[in-house]
Amino acid sequence: MSIKNKYLPRHADWVLKDMLKTFKAVYITGPKWCGKTTTAERQAKSYLYMQDVNQRENYLKTADVLPSFLLKGSKPRLLDEWQDAPVLWDGVRCLVDQRHTPGHYILTGSVTVKNGLTAHSGTGRITRMCMRTMSLFESKESNGEVSLKSLFKSDQDIESISELTILNLAFSVSRGGWPAAVAEKTKGRALRFAYNYVEDIIKTEISKVDDVQRPPNAVRDLMRSIAHNVSRQVTLSTLCKDLEKGEHLDQSTIQDYLNALSKIFIVEDLRSWNPTTRSKATSSREPIRHFTDPSLAVAILGLNTNGLLKDFITFDFLFKSLCVRDLRIYSSLIDGEVFHYRDENGLEVDAIVQLRDGRWGGVAIKMGSAEIDKGAANLIKLKDTVDLDKLKTPSFLMVLTATKYAYRRNDGVYVVPIGCLRD
Repeated sequence: MSIKNKYLPRHADWVLKDMLKTFKAVYITGPKWCGKTTTAERQAKSYLYMQDVNQRENYLKTADVLPSFLLKGSKPRLLDEWQDAPVLWDGVRCLVDQRHTPGHYILTGSVTVKNGLTAHSGTGRITRMCMRTMSLFESKESNGEVSLKSLFKSDQDIESISELTILNLAFSVSRGGWPAAVAEKTKGRALRFAYNYVEDIIKTEISKVDDVQRPPNAVRDLMRSIAHNVSRQVTLSTLCKDLEKGEHLDQSTIQDYLNALSKIFIVEDLRSWNPTTRSKATSSREPIRHFTDPSLAVAILGLNTNGLLKDFITFDFLFKSLCVRDLRIYSSLIDGEVFHYRDENGLEVDAIVQLRDGRWGGVAIKMGSAEIDKGAANLIKLKDTVDLDKLKTPSFLMVLTATKYAYRRNDGVYVVPIGCLRD
């Protein structure tokens, strides 16, 4: 079977196709090995691979002397890992200014480029598209019978049965949504992918991002501290305290490391939602810590599927991180963004999905059925707390679970297994 036949369709396929009909150039960002190049190749008509070991030196020399030559080719033209020759960005920006039709270039990058390396930001010419690892629906592990988009559209009853067992979910969290790992049929090999990825981050990638050498032991300790605190609000001072027994880092150094991890799309914190409320309680503005994919936390903690099943406290927090990843992917297709909510009275909702037109939905993430009532109560309390004169009534309230059945409760709150959800 050819590699092309093994390809599992991605949500990014449709997003990119639509963007190429609207914009002259599209820049796809995201972590290495999340599938950016493969997705771009399926829509490109010509290709420039800046990291091709046989041509790299030639390309870099050409970029110094005549960068426009590298931009020639059938359109859309893929410029893969363009940041190796930043002048290509300015060349694209200049060329698309001279053209009136959309769909000329696709750029991909796994590193946020330092300020000053390009003459222009690309605003108005080059649009950005964020690509993440695969959701459970993309990896064929969710049946997709409950659509996030449809919940925003209408009040409805739902009915579905998830085939994902707790054992399946523990494997999915440990393996992650990396396309190469998802395609691997041998479970042991699939689980090694995240371990190897973490080692690459620690030993090379975090120092390559800005040519600043960061001691591997210090990076490892910080990533382990983040993993211990995934899906929680944790300040820099708390992370600093965690590191006192290992490679001690002060708060400014920790922030520098976090910035570097963000630039290579390894950490992606969940920002707080701050609506107008009837309550006098102040909402927290501290973000929730997350890795781009929960498998990174599993790997840095030295766990695997069986390890998670023996440590359900850790499993619960990583399950929440998996759900946040999928919600981010699904909401991005409907012009949505995901936040969290917590106020000083202790009212907490794990995820708020808000669309650009102001519609929003609240999501409590509860692994087991025993916590569903508590999640539903918090959602209803949030609905009663926000000022509906200034904010729209929520389109839906949902408890996202690791259970089997999808249904609508008598109080109107949806119960949805993650194995039933899709965009």
